Amino acid sequence: MKHFFNRRDSIVTEALDGLLRTTPPGRLARLDTYPDIKVVLRADWDKSKVAVVSGGGAGHEPSHAGFVGRGLLTAAVSGEIFASPSVEAVLTAIRAVTGECGCLLIVKNYTGDRLNFGLAAERARAEGFRVEMAIVADDIALPDIPQPRGVAGTLFVHKIAGHLAEAGADLATVAEAARAAAADIASLGVSLSSCSIPGQPFEARLGAEEGELGLGIHGEPGVERIPLLPAGDIVALMSERLAARLDTAADYALLINNLGAVPPLEMSLIAEALLASPLGRGVKLVIGPAALMTALNMNGFSLSYLRLDAARAAALAAPAEPLAWRPAVKTGAVTVLAAPAAPREETSLASTDAAAEALIRNVCATLIGLEEELNRLDARAGDGDTGSTVATGARAVEARLPTLPLADSAATLRAIGGELGTAMGGSSGVLLSIFLTAAAQSRAEGATMPAALLAGLERVVFYGGAAPGDRTMIDALDPALKALASGGLKAAAEAASAGAEATRAMARARAGRAAYVAARDLEGSPDPGAVAVARVFEALAAGG
Repeated sequence: MKHFFNRRDSIVTEALDGLLRTTPPGRLARLDTYPDIKVVLRADWDKSKVAVVSGGGAGHEPSHAGFVGRGLLTAAVSGEIFASPSVEAVLTAIRAVTGECGCLLIVKNYTGDRLNFGLAAERARAEGFRVEMAIVADDIALPDIPQPRGVAGTLFVHKIAGHLAEAGADLATVAEAARAAAADIASLGVSLSSCSIPGQPFEARLGAEEGELGLGIHGEPGVERIPLLPAGDIVALMSERLAARLDTAADYALLINNLGAVPPLEMSLIAEALLASPLGRGVKLVIGPAALMTALNMNGFSLSYLRLDAARAAALAAPAEPLAWRPAVKTGAVTVLAAPAAPREETSLASTDAAAEALIRNVCATLIGLEEELNRLDARAGDGDTGSTVATGARAVEARLPTLPLADSAATLRAIGGELGTAMGGSSGVLLSIFLTAAAQSRAEGATMPAALLAGLERVVFYGGAAPGDRTMIDALDPALKALASGGLKAAAEAASAGAEATRAMARARAGRAAYVAARDLEGSPDPGAVAVARVFEALAAGG
């Protein structure tokens, strides 16, 4: 798989500096120990409160550095991708942020993290620092394993500890709350692909119709392979496993975590499936869906449940400074508001006008007769359906003739515009509907028919974006309507024909579908829309 990076050995340091440059000034800093020791910390930290430190391998962004800030972590220690930071790196972070109030280390239950953070804690205590540790082991994928993994549920512990520390609680209180929360978290993940590490060859281990249930956050295989199922069925399967570890009578906070590559559209769909399920009924607060603790570009997600009490709910809902944190939201039913009623459409009774009926029949017959020719012309620049599209619209209008208010020209224009907007489809139908609807409004306000049609043209140019010279029907319609206003139908027909003919020499279209076609494919061929306009005016002029 392809990745954006410069050198494999500098990915993490460059990414951390990118985070620092894009965070509001005065919030974050890093220690001058790059590249071996990578510590991001609060720039405003004065050691007057309990420090909360976490970290681990890179590749889980925005965890962990993205959660450094007031109300969450005091500092984050980063290793290389999926590699625990060294003992010396963790110890350096402790020294940098720990004052008399002490420091809490929040550690995910992986061997490397436990050992390195643990030894750093012991060495820090030997140096006189007060250090406590909370270990998170929230993964339920392997129910019988003595040392469950720490995964995205760790973020609950970050938030609770960070909130209490910011509020001024002492180290014992912060540590006790963190450990108690860690014991009440259950998490489970699922993925449709493994992740790809920059600079390393990628090997797909899943078939096209397979997924993995119960995986970690380092690209390791899941506990079991599952068939590719609808999202609702996958959520139901995960809910079944999680329900065995949850008290259905209790209230919970839910963290919906994107493991890296699931599109936001799908994450919202997953959230709906989960919150609408039986397991969603006990959820009182939800965090996400969002990429919070990822596994690089893994196409999967994880669910983490934390049993709630009043203190935890308050801690999770409290504001936090880091931009990566998603505020906890109270769950509830979807709010549905009544849509505003559309104004009642004016219905004009059918009426007769022999001249108007003859004109409309003439236009419709002309367009229907042009179907094959226009399709042939359009095949040079598109999919060859212009003739069929306008013929469809003409037949629809022809069928409506007995119901049209022909004695009222404004109402007739409006009715035909509405019919074309429905019957023709595509951009042509919409443009002609705009043209006639705007002309109808102008005509109803007292404009002459030529002036009303020019008003309609102005709206078509505004919405459609095409102008004379862009090789569209406007090249014939614009000169025709201007000539109609000053010289009548014969002059309009001549102007339309000249405009349509001029499109033969326009080797580059600047609007419409032909804009995507090379000049060689347009050369010598007139625009079909312009031809249609010219033939209509010719027919009208010939009919008197």
